[in-house]
Amino acid sequence: MTDKRVEPFRDSDGKGWIDHGPRNLMRDQENPDILVPPATDHGTIENLRFSYSDAHQRLEEGGWTREITNRELPSSRDVAGVNMSLEPGAYREMHWHKEAEWGLMLYGNARVTAIDEHGRSFIDDVKEGDIWNFEAGIPHSIEALDQGCEFLLVFSEPDFSENNTFLVSDWLAHTPKDIVAANFKKHISDLESFPKSEKYIFKANVPGPISEVDRPSSQGTVPSPFTFHIDTLDPIMSEAGKVKIVDQSVFPAATTISAAFVEVEPGGMRELHWHPQAAEWQYYIQGKAKMTVFNSAGLARTFNFQAGDVGVVPIVAGHYVQNIGDEPLRFVEVFKNPDYSDISLNKWLGTSPAQMVADHLNVTKQFAESLPVPETPQPVIWYKKPE
Repeated sequence: MTDKRVEPFRDSDGKGWIDHGPRNLMRDQENPDILVPPATDHGTIENLRFSYSDAHQRLEEGGWTREITNRELPSSRDVAGVNMSLEPGAYREMHWHKEAEWGLMLYGNARVTAIDEHGRSFIDDVKEGDIWNFEAGIPHSIEALDQGCEFLLVFSEPDFSENNTFLVSDWLAHTPKDIVAANFKKHISDLESFPKSEKYIFKANVPGPISEVDRPSSQGTVPSPFTFHIDTLDPIMSEAGKVKIVDQSVFPAATTISAAFVEVEPGGMRELHWHPQAAEWQYYIQGKAKMTVFNSAGLARTFNFQAGDVGVVPIVAGHYVQNIGDEPLRFVEVFKNPDYSDISLNKWLGTSPAQMVADHLNVTKQFAESLPVPETPQPVIWYKKPE
């Protein structure tokens, strides 16, 4: 980051002036479209951006975790997100939630285990790009394998906190010892080594292959896997990037949350569109982006994003996401809805009567007929195609 001074002055209309300070120059440089918003921005839209770099970091022996809930980002009214990392062998201990959990591996590899309400078991290894989903109440665990791991978790309630999960160690530490002993058909003296408080994240040895450690349930395995391997899914190829959509049509276990994985080449943009079924919660994995959100009644606001940032788009609000960097932009769109859906402005205008479109846009019928009409979905298009 250079120390070049940027000022809240817009050349296009001469509005603004110098900021003499005090000021955080680095933040201004990171957010040029917040410091100098486009002239098309108007009115007051709540903050739709928060960075994990500004979230509280909880450090444990073997890993760390941080969360963005509606405490940090009040505009997120559907979901909350957790970013977590584990060293090789470390556990996110056996636990469950009142909320559904959707997970995305960002780095490394891990082993996930679970059991459903019918006593059917599940175990699988996941790597970067893979997904898991545990609906509310399903007990599960996550253990880092030889590479260690980092992952994103999305929960189905906006006020979810990773500090309020149901942990097996915490439960047993707060249950009378005679009850625990009777439950396990042991003597109280056999329980002396049990944890006195929650373990949450803790160190352990990297486990052996699944074939060596699996203990299948007598009720069998779950009929629909709790994991999804992203390399099994073909992308929607567009002129300036690609999109992979993961919802219950390809991942039946995910009955609460769906997602779209978007990659935008330099010079490209996610087309103008909106989502009719749910608000969009974004996590930026790579690159730099610019997004303007239109929320009716002349309200519009522009935000900048980079890796590690979270964005929110209210339900049915029109928007685009532009790659403003020099490397591919990668981000994930997450929705509290089992079915992914969006509506393309190009498709809407391109399939409406040409004269009707012309009358609305104050253009000729010929101009309306010349607007792009994609025969197949083109979610990622060129803003300016590189020469």
